[in-house]
Amino acid sequence: MINQLFENIATNKWKSISLLGILSLFFIVGLGNTHLFDWDEINFAESAREMIRSGDYLRVQINYSPFWEKPPFFFWLQVGAMKIFGVNEFAARFPNALFGFFYLLSFYLIGRKHFTAKLGLIWSLVFFGTLLPHIYFKSGIIDPVFNYFIFISIYFMARVLQKNDEKLSRLALYSGIFSGLSVITKGPVGFLLLGLTLLVYLIIKKFKPFPRLKLIMTFFLGFTIILGAWITLEVSQNGFGIISQFITYQAELFNQPVAGHAQPFYYHFIVVFIGCFPMSIIALPMFRRKHDQLPIDFRVWMLSLFWVVLILFSISTTKIIHYSSMTYIPLSFLAAYYFYQLYNNKEIWKKYQSILFLTFGIIWAVIFIALPLILKYKELLFPYVNDDFAIDSMRTPIYWSGFEFLIGVFFLTGVIFSFLSFRNTHFIRGLIISSSTLALTLLLVLFIILPKIEGFTQGPAITFYQEIQQEDCYAESYGYKSYAQYYYFDLSHGLREERKAQEWLLTGDIDKPVYLVSKSTNIELDNHPNFRLIKAVGGFRFYKRDFQ
Repeated sequence: MINQLFENIATNKWKSISLLGILSLFFIVGLGNTHLFDWDEINFAESAREMIRSGDYLRVQINYSPFWEKPPFFFWLQVGAMKIFGVNEFAARFPNALFGFFYLLSFYLIGRKHFTAKLGLIWSLVFFGTLLPHIYFKSGIIDPVFNYFIFISIYFMARVLQKNDEKLSRLALYSGIFSGLSVITKGPVGFLLLGLTLLVYLIIKKFKPFPRLKLIMTFFLGFTIILGAWITLEVSQNGFGIISQFITYQAELFNQPVAGHAQPFYYHFIVVFIGCFPMSIIALPMFRRKHDQLPIDFRVWMLSLFWVVLILFSISTTKIIHYSSMTYIPLSFLAAYYFYQLYNNKEIWKKYQSILFLTFGIIWAVIFIALPLILKYKELLFPYVNDDFAIDSMRTPIYWSGFEFLIGVFFLTGVIFSFLSFRNTHFIRGLIISSSTLALTLLLVLFIILPKIEGFTQGPAITFYQEIQQEDCYAESYGYKSYAQYYYFDLSHGLREERKAQEWLLTGDIDKPVYLVSKSTNIELDNHPNFRLIKAVGGFRFYKRDFQ
């Protein structure tokens, strides 16, 4: 019954697209339910907000100073959303939710075109029902958009190299355009990932499907149109300085740990395997099989992309969790193709997959069960925590009903039913249960648990900035890095440049009151002659310098 319904939907293009649209609502619901998180979410939203406030939509800024770490494209998307929905959390996260639908639609259409409609729909369901990819579409970070452009560029490149497709020049142009879009979204690593993936693929194929010179030139035409337009506009308006600083920063990210993000070599291997539950487990057999003769040689391309990303960012000295997020796409295809083979009785569900699925499903369920219980009875942890700031933060009064752990019980129930379905070869039923359980679990976490966690981590500081938003004053963090004081204080454009210097705020000739927020472990301002402590909440202390 379930298989018949699945096939009916999969083979009907518009039914499938409608289903994917409904699933995409899970990415949208609750987007504005929590404040943006420091650093990245607030950082990016603040750049978009400052574009609107300053009227300068070309230059990326933070604190109304040039911000050379990122190109502007993602911020343009956020600006567009803010123009529609207002300057708020929902708008800042909406571009990724929208791209979540683009992902699901693209996977279905690519699968339908080159394989079967059933594989395409399985691919979308597998991706939708995986932990980290699903979470990323509820965020306000750059990577989901960045990764999408890289993937589409590689997809068109794969079609170009098959040389049996019509209008190869058009496909090469598309590949170049999307590669250019990836670069103006996050930086040159977008082109690097495409180039390295192409190189690995050509080495595997012994350079036999090498693209013709005409197609290479056509690719660079599309790439140059996009990149050249941005560089021309930036240089004509602001000179070459920010482009030079941008290139220098990108090199530093790879050569040395930036902002203390140094992790062991195997960091991304663990993140991808554990965080991409359950598709990482489903995909495992695909890493041991001999090369298949699949349409557009897609498995080889996806394996090439997966290993390029995983190894490149394992070598990089700066390791942040979302750097390996590009692996989610090829991993999802490998999982979907193996699952499709299971569905058609051409593969057997392995015993070790059952063990791993149940084991890691239980681990995640225990996390969902234990986390709210630990935070409700957090005083029991204090003797074992050596971080005074963490202890002070956890002392923030947050109400826990005691029933939040049932979310984890719900997840565990879904894992068990999925496990039984897979073991009994009811694969589509298992996939539907697994995907829907994870989506509903994350929705419950978003509405019930995450606001409470956010309430004692950064909540007191953000609430304070919002409280003084209407006051004519200056507000800054003191002794720690944050972007919340810009976004949630709604920092005005055109203020005095002196305010950017901390010493001026401390001792200078100010023209309005100054508020400084420090962590509870930093009491330097307690003895400062110009400041007085006005309150201490959770892990934060709030000071004021009066203007007379």
